[in-house]
This record gives sequence, C-alpha cells and structure tokens, in this order.
Amino acid sequence: MGRREVVVTGLGVVSPIASELGKFWEGIKNGQSGIDRVQGVENIDQYPVTIGGEIRDLDVARFLDYKEARKMDPFSVYGIAASVMAIDDAGLKPDELDLQRVGVIASSGIGGMQIMQNECLKAYEKGPGRISPQLIPQMITNILSGYVAIRYGFKGPNFCITSACASGSHSIGEAMRIIQYGDADVMIAGGSEASIALLGIAGFAALRATSRRNDDPKGASRPFDKERDGFVMSEGAGILVLEEKQHALKRGARIYCDAVGYGRTCDAYHITAPAEEADESSRGMKLAIADAGLKPEDIDYINAHGTSTPYNDKGETLAIKKALGEELAYKVAISSTKSMTGHMLGAAGGVEAAILALAIRDNIAPPTINYTTPDPECDLDYVPNKAREMEIEVGLSNSLGFGGHNATLCFRKHR
Repeated sequence: MGRREVVVTGLGVVSPIASELGKFWEGIKNGQSGIDRVQGVENIDQYPVTIGGEIRDLDVARFLDYKEARKMDPFSVYGIAASVMAIDDAGLKPDELDLQRVGVIASSGIGGMQIMQNECLKAYEKGPGRISPQLIPQMITNILSGYVAIRYGFKGPNFCITSACASGSHSIGEAMRIIQYGDADVMIAGGSEASIALLGIAGFAALRATSRRNDDPKGASRPFDKERDGFVMSEGAGILVLEEKQHALKRGARIYCDAVGYGRTCDAYHITAPAEEADESSRGMKLAIADAGLKPEDIDYINAHGTSTPYNDKGETLAIKKALGEELAYKVAISSTKSMTGHMLGAAGGVEAAILALAIRDNIAPPTINYTTPDPECDLDYVPNKAREMEIEVGLSNSLGFGGHNATLCFRKHR
C-alpha cells in the first residue's frame, strides 16, 4: 500500500500574544510581542530574570468546568483549550467519526511543573500526609493526551513525546507518520507547557540560558541579532488536527496545507549545547525535504527554532546553509517567531507549526522583531522587523531540544 497523504485541517493556539487563532495570527503578522514583566510568580524581584510570556487572556470556563480545571496543572488546561479550539476549527464531530481511528499525541517538555513544585513545598512545610492525591496523575506529561481522548472518546493511538523543546514538532511528525501508515485517519497533535514558576524561572536562569534584559521585556527576545543574550521563557499550547486527505475531502473539511515531510536526528553531543558543526540539525532538514519528495530549491520559507541564544542562532544559521547549500540559503526567507512569543519550550513546535500553516495559506512570512544589529555569523534573510508578503509554496519548521533532539516539519500549499 502506498503512503497516504496528510493534510492540516484544524489549528488551536494558547499564547502570550492571544488565545484566539485570528487575534494570534494578526499579532504575529503585526510583530506584536507577548513578553512582559512576570506577574504570576510571588517575589519575582528576587530572581535574576523577571520577564516572560504569560497567558493572561484565556477564558478557561469556555473549555473546562472550574472545579475540574482547579485539579489540573496549567499545562493540561492550556493543552485542553488548544485541542478544543483545533477540533472545533476543523469541524470535527465525534458522533460522525470512527473513534477508533482518531488518536492524540499531545505532549509537553516538562509536564506538571507547577503542581509538582507546589506539592513539594507543601510536603516540606506540612508533612507528607498533606500531599494531594492528584499530584501523580496531574504532573505526568502524558496526562494531557489522556484528557483529550477521554473528553471526546478518541480510542486511536494515544501517547506523548517528551523531547524538551522538540516535543511539539516530534508529536506532529509522528502523528503524520501514523496517518501515512494507515493506523489512524485523524490525529490531534502538538504540545503544551506551563513552566513560568519558581523552579522554571530559577532553573533556566541558573543555566544562564535566559535573557536578563529585564528593563526591556518586549525587546529581550532578539533572535539572530548580535546583541542577543538568551531566550525568554514563555508558556501556552499549540495543537493541530492532522487528517488523511481523502477523509478530509469526503467530509468537506477546510484544508490549511499539506503535511508532507518530517526529519528527526540527534546531535549526540551535549545535554544543553547544540553541536558546533550543526551536522545533525542540518541532516534533519535534509531528511524532511527528501521525505516530502522535494529538493532544497523548493523551500521558500523556514520558521526557525531561533531561540535568541548565542549558540543556537549561530548553529542554526550554519545548519540551514548546510541543508540548502550556501547559495540557496541566502535566498530563503527565515523568521523566528520566538521574537514575539518567547520560547514556549514543549509547546513551541506546535505553535510554530500552526504559524507555518497560516504563513503558507496566506503567503505571508512573519517577521523576526527586535532585529537591529546584524551578526556576521548570522547573515541570512531573517525577515527583519516587518512581515513580508511573498509566495510560499513550501516551508519548514525547525525545533531543537536539550539533549540534542532535532525535528523538522515540512508543509506544502494545498492544491
């Protein structure tokens, strides 16, 4: 049996910019930053980093009963909300589906950090007898996939992938494979994260990974800029509905784009730093392009991982040159939307895949904002500061995670 074709039919995003798809996309096109001073962490001034991308406009009651939501870690709340948005956006109706042919891979890089942190503090202060019976089920990363399946009765493949900042992209890529191989007709896939908490902020600050531009929150995330000094932590969720093409056409679904390629590799180099030669992140891009049956010259746009850290941006620039060839690399439009959203960790791949789908649909390359000082080691076309109208037939989305995990997705315009 030949490999089945896969299309994207639904998108759901919870983000610091907006938690409604239309408003989110308008914000991205307009170069709107979602970064600000952190408000949801007590005594934030005692931390070396006081900025982040918090979720502030999500109407939880639209998606969950208040009592149910209170039991959950925020990463599950965000992920459920984004999943409901994506399923509604796709026009999926469970009573019209073969529920054994619908699966979920909704992932997280860290999982229930906030509930784990809070229950740990409670145990130290009040004793182990006060630990909530919800601690274990709410902190595990796979609980989000379980929640989504239980809500709708989806009985197909159901699990999560935890690969740090590549979790969302890995989830979408593997969901695409499951449909291609005939194991499901519809997959709900992406990632969610909620790590703006004591442990998250302090932990990444201790690594010296995050920007300390506390006096300029909206200018702190500046991928590929010479003055970049680290990423800006963010939170939220990005979920896509992937569907077998004929299944989607039969029910008259609106199609954003085709999901055509997927590559994944490992640096096998260092637990936090990317490999200096960028051979494996480059190979991941090559694999995604080849998997799609395309050539480097077919790529019009890349949504880069682009974290705003010195090593990532330099390495990813090199990886793009190696994947496409130097001449072609200079002709491709590249942007890091983390300049606006911040780094959403395990949710980043899902949110950026949604951005890629919208960019292809609307022929708009989003900007890399805060790009003011060119870096000689980052010398490609990063669509600086202003969105660009251009024909986008094929695009890539890169995600690179701690541990050396690399994932690249390839989407193509639906014809």
